[in-house]
Amino acid sequence: MGETMSAWVVRRPGPMETRPLERVRLPVPEPGPGEVLVKVEVCAVCRTDLHLAEGDLPPKRPGTVPGHEVVGRVVARGPGAGLPDGTRVGVAWLRRTCGRCRYCLRGLENLCPDSRYTGWDADGGYAEYTTAPEDYVYTLPEDRPAERLAPLLCAGIIGYRALARADLPPGGRLGVYGFGASAHLTAQVAIAQGASVHVLTRSLAARRLALELGAASAGGAYDPPPEPLDSAILFAPVGDLVPVALAALDRGGTLAVAGIHLTDVPPLNYQDHLFYERGLRSVTANTREDGRTFLDLATRHPLSVTTTPYPFDRADQALADLAADRVNGAAVLHIGG
Repeated sequence: MGETMSAWVVRRPGPMETRPLERVRLPVPEPGPGEVLVKVEVCAVCRTDLHLAEGDLPPKRPGTVPGHEVVGRVVARGPGAGLPDGTRVGVAWLRRTCGRCRYCLRGLENLCPDSRYTGWDADGGYAEYTTAPEDYVYTLPEDRPAERLAPLLCAGIIGYRALARADLPPGGRLGVYGFGASAHLTAQVAIAQGASVHVLTRSLAARRLALELGAASAGGAYDPPPEPLDSAILFAPVGDLVPVALAALDRGGTLAVAGIHLTDVPPLNYQDHLFYERGLRSVTANTREDGRTFLDLATRHPLSVTTTPYPFDRADQALADLAADRVNGAAVLHIGG
């Protein structure tokens, strides 16, 4: 197209105080076969973006544009793509899978060895335009503010899968460790399903938000919950909390670890942490079916999405605030109209 756009790239991965993000001009990308070009309206800020910027998640290539919770509109198509101009779409983390491996054929495309990801393998949404395979974008409703839709595309979808992995029984007791973008959405889904939700987080503002959203209790991250837990989800990327959460489980309980990155887990004691059939599970990305099911649920039963808006020229500040736990709910970059 010959046009250029403004974008943020991860130039030198490192702690946020070293300013790993740099704002640059890049060519507007050309959509390839089966892809659409999306004019970005907003992009939510995910902790995975922070892990990429700080180097916890090793970059796949230099100068990657982060961002995988994009709300925008189709403005062009590559060969074989058919979504019309103006279609409102969401671009999420899962970008492509092979469709042929034994995992894809079993409905577990999130485990595909050849999977590719937005804002990691390919440039994402911290830019005025991005591309995505048409088969992996989600058509979004027109009657919702973009700022409220963007966090659903990763925080919501991953939280939904984590909740499923935690095997929460009907009317069960769920512990939520950490209370950021994903956790505050997942807690609402669990509460709507009849669960008693106990939030455990270091942030006082997050504890207040949890209680406002209907949590049964809210305490410190290392505090014991007021009752044994049937299930727990660890959203905070803190390995030290794994034995804490396992010890809080009742017999037969399950802990799901939701993040893509986790600091080292200290040694576990079999009797204290795993005996009585307590389970420990990881969560790896999501399937498109997870995305469709969750977004349908969120459309039919709107969730309260707490956001902190940032102008596009403060993307680096948004990540720094996320690193310092200064964001309430989800940070969202406003990029275009």
